Amino acid sequence: MPPEKTPASTQPEPWMRGPIPGVPTFIAPLFYSFQMAREDLAKYTADLTIKQIWATPHGFGSVGFHLRHIAGSTDRLMTYVAGEQLSDAQLAALKSEKEPGATRETLLAAINEAFERAEKAARALEPGCLADPRGVGRKQLPTTVIGLLVHLAEHNQRHVGQAISAAKLARI
Repeated sequence: MPPEKTPASTQPEPWMRGPIPGVPTFIAPLFYSFQMAREDLAKYTADLTIKQIWATPHGFGSVGFHLRHIAGSTDRLMTYVAGEQLSDAQLAALKSEKEPGATRETLLAAINEAFERAEKAARALEPGCLADPRGVGRKQLPTTVIGLLVHLAEHNQRHVGQAISAAKLARI
């Protein structure tokens, strides 16, 4: 979804902005989560320097790590939603999430791209597939399509909160 034209601070949270055209009710919370993440990350990481993006104050994960992890985990979890296993490239990306260097703009663009791919895939899901079984990881731990979508939404929000906290600490 493209960013809203009105600043987020003057609007209610995404879930209180009404239904999303063309998105089934049970999948909409994922989209609301993505929009909230876009808005919060843009707001709370504004004006961070590259040094602050990659700082690890008090040993906490850097803002950069959390941003990179949001994009990567979105991609990986949607791979499982599709009933597929992770590729070598996805596994390599997972191992490199803590490597510093990317700018805020690059990291936020990667998140937006991952969200857009996930939104496209989620729009294509048939509502009747939500209870379909899925396996996660090499051990194929059991879950369902809806279980993965719920986890994706809450997992991203958890890392958004951690990125916001890390950004606040990095500014001190």
